[in-house]
Amino acid sequence: MFNSIQGIITEKLSDTVRILTGGIEWDIAAPGTDIEKLPPAGKPGRVYTWFYHREDMMKLYGFSGEERRETFLELLKVEGIGPKGALKIMGGIGQEELERALETEDLARLEAVPGLGKKTAQKMILALRGKIAQVKVARESLSPYGELVEALAEMGYDKRAAAEAINKAEKKLPPGLLGAEKEKLLFKEAIVYLAG
Repeated sequence: MFNSIQGIITEKLSDTVRILTGGIEWDIAAPGTDIEKLPPAGKPGRVYTWFYHREDMMKLYGFSGEERRETFLELLKVEGIGPKGALKIMGGIGQEELERALETEDLARLEAVPGLGKKTAQKMILALRGKIAQVKVARESLSPYGELVEALAEMGYDKRAAAEAINKAEKKLPPGLLGAEKEKLLFKEAIVYLAG
């Protein structure tokens, strides 16, 4: 619904950032580590967002970058972690440190995050080991063809493999192709690579 909100940062609290844009002041829940990275109050800034909607509640969550939002969304996939818990985890550990703890299965480091117990930390390792780093690599390698990679991922293909297949397919395409025609051929060729 919203990708990001850009405007004047009006207030930075421990778990909330307020941003004024077009006469509307947005109240956005965010991890403290992300709030610190945003410009000071009174300066223009950009917050990447995720909108949460339930019957009894609507809330806007914000992050300093797309990578941080992806991490939040991955954390939500772990059983027992909701939006509040994900924010608390992200506020208690930096991005690189979280990735490293998951990759090396450093249970002690994860348990040291405020509000994160042993069982949830174990579930995080099982569910996310390799995934956050994989999303990062895919995002970096897919730049102009992000939507194609996402479409292939929705079909069940691994994002990294999809990005590699698109890169290989692009090298085979005849020169001079542009726009929708190029994307259509890239998509077909990538499926051929991925199918074996």
